[in-house]
Amino acid sequence: MRSRTPPLGGMSVDHFMRAHWQRRPLLVRQAFPGFDSPVSVERLFALACRDDVESRLIGSARGRWTLAHGPFEPQRLPPRARRLWTLLVQGVDLHLDAVHELLGRFRFVADARLDDLMISYAVDGGGVGPHLDSYDVFLLQAQGRRRWRIGWPASTALREDAPVKLLAEFEPAEEYVLEPGDMLYLPPGWAHDGVALGECMTFSIGFRAPSRHELLHAWLADSADSPIDGPDPRYRDPGATATSTPGRVPDAMHASLAAWLRGWRPPARAVDRFIGRFLTEPKPSVWFDAPSRRASEDGFAQAAMRRGLRADRRSRLAYRGRDFFINGEWLPMTRARAVPLRRFANERELPPGALGPTPVDPELLGSLHEWFDAGWIRLGRT
Repeated sequence: MRSRTPPLGGMSVDHFMRAHWQRRPLLVRQAFPGFDSPVSVERLFALACRDDVESRLIGSARGRWTLAHGPFEPQRLPPRARRLWTLLVQGVDLHLDAVHELLGRFRFVADARLDDLMISYAVDGGGVGPHLDSYDVFLLQAQGRRRWRIGWPASTALREDAPVKLLAEFEPAEEYVLEPGDMLYLPPGWAHDGVALGECMTFSIGFRAPSRHELLHAWLADSADSPIDGPDPRYRDPGATATSTPGRVPDAMHASLAAWLRGWRPPARAVDRFIGRFLTEPKPSVWFDAPSRRASEDGFAQAAMRRGLRADRRSRLAYRGRDFFINGEWLPMTRARAVPLRRFANERELPPGALGPTPVDPELLGSLHEWFDAGWIRLGRT
């Protein structure tokens, strides 16, 4: 998937990254001139009814908010003539090629930061209330019109009477009405409130921003499941004396266990590999479709050389140094592998012959064949 011209209204990427990225909002009129949504309302409703798609239904009436989680039965979705409700469908890029290709227009930011594309459909007056996000977001108006009010919040306190995270206080500083093709960029922490002016559809391109707690939780769980590198000592206390206070943790035991925890230092290579695997791990709701026809390794190799390869839209690829990562797995890169694998991560496809001269590295070929059988990669289009 090659990225095309970034949708910044003629602004250079370098200027945007210096002046706006994680600093201040930017309104881009006709970022996508003549934009025609690749997703119809009917198709979006159908996705919200699937159990492999994350969706939410948010409504408001007389100051009270409601929240329901999908999948939804078709008859549970409110009629489009009713006011004040919104349907949110997460990760639409994982399910529709056209939406995945649209996400590629934002690859001026590293794939490790790109999260997904959510679609919000709202009827007249619909919205999710004033809130803030902890990540960067581009809000692309796809159909209809939506009024956005934005401002830096004086307080991040939330209302306690709502099932969604609404700011208790919101004083907007600016207001915009977005038409199809217009786009608003918001850095993390900016409060915003979008209200539909009639039926409308908004695409939200969100970026991944893991917290330290999330990273440590995943790292410690991964480390606990990994083979221990070196001896695994067990606590011993020869020579211990009898105690008259059996409920008290012995000082020697506490000191030994504390020393193990404070003294544990993971190897640098283990940290490097974990970060790559962590950043490419698909979300738990992501499932891959195996190919309808399996191929032997030789048959796959011949087809790959003839047709090339492409990454499935759900796959996450990355590399750093001598390491290549795909969907939470690691593959070491030799000098011969580095060129095709880095190209694969950057372009998400390899043209015919790009795997290099024959015979192809058998370990690389074996990994590619496994990824093909798992549905992570596909043969190139003919």
